[in-house]
Amino acid sequence: MTIPKRTQGSATRPLLITLIVVIVIAALGFIYASPYLAVNNLKRAADARDAQTVNQYVDFPALRDSLKQQVGAMLTRRLEADAGNKMATIGAVIGVTLIGPLVDAYATPDGVAALLNGMPPRGTPGEQPSAPPAAGGGAPAAGDTTTQASAPPPGRQSTAGYRSLNEFVVTYRRGEGNANYSAIFRREGLVTWKLAAINLNE
Repeated sequence: MTIPKRTQGSATRPLLITLIVVIVIAALGFIYASPYLAVNNLKRAADARDAQTVNQYVDFPALRDSLKQQVGAMLTRRLEADAGNKMATIGAVIGVTLIGPLVDAYATPDGVAALLNGMPPRGTPGEQPSAPPAAGGGAPAAGDTTTQASAPPPGRQSTAGYRSLNEFVVTYRRGEGNANYSAIFRREGLVTWKLAAINLNE
């Protein structure tokens, strides 16, 4: 017996609607998960020193501006807090003059790897990003006088989530007061996210 065409259309319509709903839900799920995927992909690329992939997930001009502002503010607070300690003040003043080199050191795949492994800059003269455990940084070479950032202490925790529709934040909490900080990702397009700023005083 031949099924009338009208009946065939009625039977396939629910399947089509279901398929559309499934596709929409999957697309929305991917859009929602896109910053989590970006953070994971960036961390793996930075740890592997894959500069090409890191460049895809970092807005370096914006990150440089953020680092300059944040490190400058950190050193200013240090100057204000140590106003009575001449040696500490001298050290902080020297640090202010070295903001440029410090920013240059952290606006690199090595610096991004350190930021995403809980090792932010501390504003120490001559400071260089520490190699994350996975990268096997090793001991400094003989005669190397640069200062490495401190390794992350046990118990370091991080949380991640949306701050707004176009901003996603990974916050590192290490139980060291002002050592808490966050890495800020901003949306570019629908599913593209880039590390664009840090906040050293979360």
